[in-house]
Amino acid sequence: VTMHVHSAAPTLAFMTDVLGFTVVNEMEGRLRVAVNGDEPGKTIEVVHSSGAGHAMNGLGTVHHVAMAVATADDQLRVRKELLRVGCRVTEVVDRQYFTSIYFREPGGVLFEVATAGPGFMIDEPLASLGRELKLPSWEEPYRTDIEAGLARVVHP
Repeated sequence: VTMHVHSAAPTLAFMTDVLGFTVVNEMEGRLRVAVNGDEPGKTIEVVHSSGAGHAMNGLGTVHHVAMAVATADDQLRVRKELLRVGCRVTEVVDRQYFTSIYFREPGGVLFEVATAGPGFMIDEPLASLGRELKLPSWEEPYRTDIEAGLARVVHP
């Protein structure tokens, strides 16, 4: 993940002091931060430039950056810390397969902290995972319309 911000200092302070990231590499105009190791999936590139404009959602852009925590208790601890430092954070949102909280870091990038569970096997076994369209209960009334907009997938 690479995020672009106007100024690195507030973003870096937030990510290290509040979210527990550490700086693992630095070069002109770019920092790499990591959490729980610096393997793929654990790092974020922070590109900074005083000429960077404000983010705008659209085709080819990323809406948010998601990070996982193991348990709902971990998520609530993160939320409590975000509130403690004055961050605006959502209530816990039930996404059926996991729960999420959302907030913006000082540079304006939208972050999500999602639980790892309960996971995608709550409504189908591993052997058939992904072979049928599974929808959360609140989307079931729209199944026909949703299916009509999807390309047919054929399993070999």
